Amino acid sequence: MTPLEALKRWWGYDSFRPMQEEIVRSALEGRDTLAILPTGGGKSVCFQVPAMMRDGLALVVTPLIALMKDQVQNLEARGIRAIALHAGMTRREVDTALNNAAYGECKFLYVSPERLGTPLFRSYLDVLEINYIVVDEAHCISQWGYDFRPDYLSVGELRKTVDAPVIALTATATPRVAEDIAARLSVDPSKPSFNVLRSGFERPNLSYIVRECRDKSGQLLDICRGVQGSGIVYLRSRRRCEDVAALLKAEGVSASFYHAGLGNRTRAERQEAWKCGEIRVMVCTNAFGMGIDKPDVRFVVHCEPTDSLESYFQEAGRAGRDGLRSYAVLLWNASDLAHLRQMLDSSFPPLEFIEDVYQKLHISGNIIYETGEGFSMKFDLEAFCKQYKMRPGMVRNALRYLEQSEHIFYSEDTEFPTRVRISAPRNSLYDLDLPHPQMIPLLEALMRGYPGIMSYSVPIDEDSLAKAADVTVPWLHQLLYLLSLEHIITYIPADCCSMIRFRHDRLMPGNLDLKPERYMFLRGNAEARLEAMEGYVTDDAEMVAGGAGSTGAAGGSAGSAAAGGVCRSRLLLKYFGQEETEDCGQCDVCRSRTAEERVKAAIRRFFAAHPGAGPAELRAFCADPKNGLPPSATLELWRRMLDEGEI
Repeated sequence: MTPLEALKRWWGYDSFRPMQEEIVRSALEGRDTLAILPTGGGKSVCFQVPAMMRDGLALVVTPLIALMKDQVQNLEARGIRAIALHAGMTRREVDTALNNAAYGECKFLYVSPERLGTPLFRSYLDVLEINYIVVDEAHCISQWGYDFRPDYLSVGELRKTVDAPVIALTATATPRVAEDIAARLSVDPSKPSFNVLRSGFERPNLSYIVRECRDKSGQLLDICRGVQGSGIVYLRSRRRCEDVAALLKAEGVSASFYHAGLGNRTRAERQEAWKCGEIRVMVCTNAFGMGIDKPDVRFVVHCEPTDSLESYFQEAGRAGRDGLRSYAVLLWNASDLAHLRQMLDSSFPPLEFIEDVYQKLHISGNIIYETGEGFSMKFDLEAFCKQYKMRPGMVRNALRYLEQSEHIFYSEDTEFPTRVRISAPRNSLYDLDLPHPQMIPLLEALMRGYPGIMSYSVPIDEDSLAKAADVTVPWLHQLLYLLSLEHIITYIPADCCSMIRFRHDRLMPGNLDLKPERYMFLRGNAEARLEAMEGYVTDDAEMVAGGAGSTGAAGGSAGSAAAGGVCRSRLLLKYFGQEETEDCGQCDVCRSRTAEERVKAAIRRFFAAHPGAGPAELRAFCADPKNGLPPSATLELWRRMLDEGEI
């Protein structure tokens, strides 16, 4: 079977997207392959096709639980066996899943990176027939990357025991990050062996627009009214998401909001409503959008600059995946840049503060010194900060650094599925006087669908259970609750919360190694990324190049805003290492330059027809409505042309 035949058989496509086939063939040749594809470039096909063409299963390492579940569902719908291991599963569930992966004709095993180092997972390595090690979001393994996660370093360790080629994929890697990924994932880091395949990052249908403005609400309304189709509006603050969504709705725009503070079911319902067009505009934090493949998004608006061009490029790239004209708009003002600087400071709280948070975490978990390794607990950030009178933002960033310095594992969005155990004896179930007739088919569906439910609590798929019992999901919740009141079942409703797991026993004060050198290194990287973001919004090519770790300019006919501006697309492409670029002709800079050229041509024609005319005559010419020239701007441009010797 050829790659194209495999693509047609399992995915129904007649052809590959650009660069996909080259990546697939590189993997089939057994070469370690690093694929750098833009958002929406079809990364999953690049590893799924070769995995289906080889015996064994692909081990897919990804930090995105929602994406993991979505891909498993898509593969299962195609008749391909896939299993996912993620936070929120008990040890028994993980053991069962690994057993099924080893002996159940499984083709894809999705795991979160923190699973790789656990003894239970490693005990199965000898019986898992792994054909490829797939590393999704591969930039997470690089300390130069914007989302470094130390758990990803376990992939490099895995190569010492698993003899399988690597397929690494990312949408956001500068040349420096790509080089670091290859080194960290190579069998011999001193001699990286990766075949690096980079797709062109141009999006000719996507217009990048940057607007400096004070009235962002007015600008946003103009965009929503002026551009047809669905859109995404990104903000950092959860409260602001709710306020802006309310404003849009009050102005007649179909809108809703989405952030990590909402319940799991609410988020799923809103995401689905947006995907199917019931909601036109989603106002959200960056918790929304990852793994969503909605092709007809016509605009993405950022109401503030992001803290890196990597995250901006990824989020903006969710617009126009169907190839039709779309817009990526960034609204900013000087206070936004000052706020980004403040955020950088709060993102790296003092090391003394971080150690204080470490100790208070153990206190809140009642963990004494020299104990606690592997202990997991649910974590309520708001309650913790209230108890210890700390600022939530600083605590959240302290937790992230404790994770990066390998002291804890911290997950802000861990899903715990509904769990049920039938506690009544089996032989008495049919003799019970149940308060509702639908409880009988529900109990039968539970016993048929979930072996072991009489002995221990098991995770329940609410949608499939409701379908099997012929009830709605809300009524299923009510029936389960009533059965628990009758002491027939033990019912633990689904939950979504933060979770902390301790990597080692609690250390005495002063003994915590917070790796100050790494702290300064990571802060320096963050400052460089922030500088690149500032360069993008202010159209300073040298700042963008410096943030990417490049010594060259960003290219183009001009190197700075003062000289006429650099195409937004060229700035972004250069940042990600694409040397050969052309002006897009669609961004705000290119459009401004085109308009300027039209005015220059009009000035030349005027003086050719009126030799010896001066500013007064030019002003009168501009004032004539049929000429359509702005007087003050035209006069200023005429003087600049004189100064530069153009006329």
